[in-house]
Amino acid sequence: MPEFAALLNGYRRFRNDGYPRQRARYDQLVAEGQSPKLMIIGCSDSRVDPAQIFDVDPGEIFVVRNVAALVPPFETTPGHHGVSAAVEFAVQMLEVKQIVVMGHGMCGGCKAALTQNLEGNKPGKGGFVADWIHLLDEAREPVAARYGTIGRDAERAMELEAVKVSLANLRSFPWVKDKEKSGTLKLRGAFFSISEGVLYVLNEASCSFEPIE
Repeated sequence: MPEFAALLNGYRRFRNDGYPRQRARYDQLVAEGQSPKLMIIGCSDSRVDPAQIFDVDPGEIFVVRNVAALVPPFETTPGHHGVSAAVEFAVQMLEVKQIVVMGHGMCGGCKAALTQNLEGNKPGKGGFVADWIHLLDEAREPVAARYGTIGRDAERAMELEAVKVSLANLRSFPWVKDKEKSGTLKLRGAFFSISEGVLYVLNEASCSFEPIE
């Protein structure tokens, strides 16, 4: 298929240029293993690749991406907890020093959570997405009350609130909370505006997102 052929063309460019240029770095990562100091929880959206946005080298960031960059609250019920496993591995095994939750503009998951237009769908038809974005149910009410459920202002407000929800849920993990309290782990919220190409960072003291120049 042409899509995969395009990927292979990119791989060949990487093999001819990127890999030789970074060969020493890869050799070091093979010999020493990875030791990133920062974890990024981002959205699966193809337009917001953290490695590209932050222009980092291989091995510098540990990344987990999912619909709407969401973190579920800590729980031990049976099931497959992919995001929780990634957080556990980053914090407990890799001992990262910071976790950044990065939302973004024009997020389809946040828009669906705001409009609830996936309700009633079965798995494979939007049902898995609908169940996942129920994590934003509590955030939806104040946003909808202030901005309604349609329009860019409402969508952006929901996108920003989603970052705060994930940060709050991260703090429900006992070992995340303990490490933050001891000062060995820092949690940050961020938002990347695709239309502006600007990163906003959450100032938790003022509950506002401030642009980075």
